[in-house]
Amino acid sequence: MSRIKLHSLTLACAVAVSMPSAVAMGSKPRIDVESANLRIQPVARVELAASGPKVAVGSRSGENMIKAACGACHNAGVAGAPKTGDQGAWAPRIALGLDGLLKSAIAGKNAMPPKGGVADATEDEIKRAIVVMANQSGASFK
Repeated sequence: MSRIKLHSLTLACAVAVSMPSAVAMGSKPRIDVESANLRIQPVARVELAASGPKVAVGSRSGENMIKAACGACHNAGVAGAPKTGDQGAWAPRIALGLDGLLKSAIAGKNAMPPKGGVADATEDEIKRAIVVMANQSGASFK
């Protein structure tokens, strides 16, 4: 055999013999997923929870509703909301009567979403909040 053919044959044999070990070395090692997760877990965790005691839907007072949602806009007059205590701003609304205000609050008005953004609020809860805010602004609703 010629020297080139012999060299090629030797090279081919070497590759064929080393092939299984090359494949074995190239395979991925087994990973213990649990221990990997433990090593990369966060150092801290943040969990959001409602503050204060939970109040059952339907039993929230007007004050609870104002504190939880209505006050965010009505305490400061945000986005055109009539500021609680501002008799001038509330006068035309109070003139609609409690039923008119309730209808507007349930449907939503201008920037205020329906039910003031409290999707699970009952009609009575919304009415209680309206009575408190309107009475602080010159009404005498009951």
